[in-house]
Amino acid sequence: MAYKITDACTNCAACESECPVEAITEKNDKRYIDPDACTSCGICADTCPVDAIEAG
Repeated sequence: MAYKITDACTNCAACESECPVEAITEKNDKRYIDPDACTSCGICADTCPVDAIEAG
């Protein structure tokens, strides 16, 4: 199940630089996870300083 970024995102980009499959991009001043590219590894969620990424 792909991860998703919630409204709590502060757009710090910490998750984007850690994603091993480059599934995270910026869209409309927020980060977005491409569900088709996400491998559900969870690295982004572990990296997020504000806990704005969840499985789902």
